[in-house]
Amino acid sequence: MAPLPDLLPDLLPDTATVPFARDLAGHGDRPAIITADGEMSYRALAARVADTAQRLGRHRRLVLLAGANTVDAVVVYLAALAAGHPVLLVPGDNPAAMESLIAAYDPDVVAGPTDGRWQVDERRAISTHALHPDLALLLSTSGSTGSPKLVRVSYDNVRANAEAIAEYLDIRPGDRAATTLPMHYCYGLSVINSHLARGAGLILTELSVADACFWELFRDRRGTTFAGVPYTFELLDRVGFAAMRLPHLRYVTQAGGRLAPDRVRHWATVGRRDGWDLFVMYGQTEATARMAYLPPELAASHPEAIGVPVPGGAFRLAPLPDHPDPEAGELVYTGPNVMLGYAETRADLGLGRTVDELRTGDIARRTPDGLYELIGRRSRFAKILGVRIDPQRVEAALDRHGLTTCCVGADDELIVAVQGGDGDVGRVRRLVVGECGAPARAVRVCFVTELPRLPTGKPDHVAVRELARTAGAPAPRSTPAPAPGPVDLCRLYAELLDRDDVTPDSSFVSLGGDSLSYVEMSLRLEQALGRLPVGWHALPIRELRQPPRPARTRGRALETSVALRAVAIVLIVGSHIPLFTIKGGAHVLLGLAGFNFARFHLTDAKRRQRVRHVAGSVARIAVPSMTWIALALLATDDYRLTNVFLLNHVLGPRDGRSEWHFWFIEALVAILLTLAAVMALPFVDRLERRIPFGLPMALMTAALVARYDIGGLRPDVPISSPVVVFWLFALGWAAGKATERWQRLAVSVAVLATVPSFFGAPEREALIIAGLWLLVWVPSLPSLPALNRAAGVLAGSSLYIYLVHWQVYPRLDEHSKLLALLASLALGIGYARVAASAAARVSAALRPLRERAGRVVRRARTSFPVAGGGNSPAGG
Repeated sequence: MAPLPDLLPDLLPDTATVPFARDLAGHGDRPAIITADGEMSYRALAARVADTAQRLGRHRRLVLLAGANTVDAVVVYLAALAAGHPVLLVPGDNPAAMESLIAAYDPDVVAGPTDGRWQVDERRAISTHALHPDLALLLSTSGSTGSPKLVRVSYDNVRANAEAIAEYLDIRPGDRAATTLPMHYCYGLSVINSHLARGAGLILTELSVADACFWELFRDRRGTTFAGVPYTFELLDRVGFAAMRLPHLRYVTQAGGRLAPDRVRHWATVGRRDGWDLFVMYGQTEATARMAYLPPELAASHPEAIGVPVPGGAFRLAPLPDHPDPEAGELVYTGPNVMLGYAETRADLGLGRTVDELRTGDIARRTPDGLYELIGRRSRFAKILGVRIDPQRVEAALDRHGLTTCCVGADDELIVAVQGGDGDVGRVRRLVVGECGAPARAVRVCFVTELPRLPTGKPDHVAVRELARTAGAPAPRSTPAPAPGPVDLCRLYAELLDRDDVTPDSSFVSLGGDSLSYVEMSLRLEQALGRLPVGWHALPIRELRQPPRPARTRGRALETSVALRAVAIVLIVGSHIPLFTIKGGAHVLLGLAGFNFARFHLTDAKRRQRVRHVAGSVARIAVPSMTWIALALLATDDYRLTNVFLLNHVLGPRDGRSEWHFWFIEALVAILLTLAAVMALPFVDRLERRIPFGLPMALMTAALVARYDIGGLRPDVPISSPVVVFWLFALGWAAGKATERWQRLAVSVAVLATVPSFFGAPEREALIIAGLWLLVWVPSLPSLPALNRAAGVLAGSSLYIYLVHWQVYPRLDEHSKLLALLASLALGIGYARVAASAAARVSAALRPLRERAGRVVRRARTSFPVAGGGNSPAGG
């Protein structure tokens, strides 16, 4: 057998090889491979590599290698590199992925175990592929082990990255690295490359760090280093690594994902105590392996940083105009280890360099100390119901609360898989909402014994999505959703209403639902159940069942109240522009507000609960309204402070310019506040329960005094004043309580008798009459799924559209009235999403205070019981 340096030059040119693979014999008798069975010197390894290289021959062939931490796999890998044969590395423990890549790339040689024996199967002597002379390796990106998309790595890439890593780690000939990661994973492969480049030893093993035998081997073979991904460090915690005595350990490296800063600080402290260094590193397969490292002396003081570029590399930050941090940018890397490009078919194997720099997809910033920090990832961003969310940031926040999680965006929800934990879904959801502002109803929490992971130890995001689906997540929108049972509906109610106390006996109204959440709830239930029963909002969840549905029907039902809100807001904005003139929509909405007041607030709940529900609805109307008007006041001279505080109808000014812009909101808030105060009176509460239909009819009759100006109050009291328009609200209230036919007839007659002549505009009055009659007599309208979704968005955003359109359409109507309408609707919908996100954040922040207050109240009631009446419907 000829020495390796004398043999290989006759096979392929020097330029098509990697020096550390060709020059193995130069390290003489130093140990190269160390196993439980003994040691193999560099000289002996070089001889085995030469034998295999000679077998692979002079003609370049594509070698598919089943990567494994075994001597046979390392020998074939080094032989192919040394002799200039491109290597396609695949996971040796995944036969399906291996077969998939064989079918996709048709390798000339396949090396791997067959029936328990290592074999090299030469499928053809001369390659049928056009192989670029620089092509050395084909590697799967992390998580895509069966995907035909591969990273094309050159010989220069492999050499440069191995040398850079060996330099900053100060790898020495006496070092011995344990192979704690798979060979087919670029991080695990880089450990092999960098140590062979310096003549160091490899403790070759496929044992896990969780196995006591691994540590026995590591200690007996005088191991000096090992590599770990974040999951590895979880295992180290479990096996008590911090208390182990490892006298030869010199340093530990970490990469393959973000290790939480507190864990970095912890392990750096442990290492400093025990005499070893922690190197936190950052890389991607597209950079052959490593791009950055954090000098170990900075690990404890800068645990959130990835550090500085590896020797020979450089970073820049590409601007991100839409990112909230102006100093952040996408991290872009340049260096001799940047891949040639991607391969997706065998034809791509002949390509040369198609990539000069690597856009990492990670969002980073540079600190004043010159260190780089990752603050998110562009490709993992999810847009959940209009809120842009970084799952990595959510994971970091939950980690600070002691939760090990994996977060994945899917459709219109954020899936949060939690490892272990106490099963408190509500707590996790509140933490997520408080961190990122996602609507609580869009956060799906799944508790698992162990997070699904790839062979590399990284979280398996695909498996997490599947986990949520099999655990009862809604089906994708492209397929019909299955009919959920009571448990599934309980989950839906809990998500949409942000409640963690939902049971099959709960109803929408008992859980505090109101008109603002009613729209989305009704549409989601209609999608799940087909057609909602009349009065579903008051029914216990257990009574909601999917009725029989004719096959192949695409029809849906749209609740009349939702349809009226959607149509009314379009008519209001369009008439103000004016794109058309169809007035009366705001007064229909006022009647609808009374209708919803009856359905959602006048329930069987205790008096105090009723009052709290009404007050909550007032806040959800008033706060976004006052916020928007205040912003408009700062930006324009259209409004006054009386507008901001919704008191223009009381305090003026009556200048005709802004007096009536927000009359509807002012009237609604004033009416609801008055009714909250009145309903807080015990005798009024009892009267409403005794004559639920008679009370609003009586109040409507009394309100006709102002409607017909019987006392001669006008013109001092404007027609938009709450006292004048209250009769319409009362009519809607009566409609909501009309359960008998004669009651609906009475409301219809009252509408017909009182609406005409109010404006002196028959068309406007006819629209109001038609809208209120529909509300009384037609619970739902035939519709289609797409129409339902559009109506739901418009109805749910109607308040916000009403607010913003005053500032939007005057700037566009001269150019295009239709554009003015569409822009008003779009910006109103956008404001609704922003307001919902802000409300969710505030709710999450206040929840602990509310819970503490509740506990104080419960303790006080226990210590000082109140005698009598506390549990009666009118009590409290």
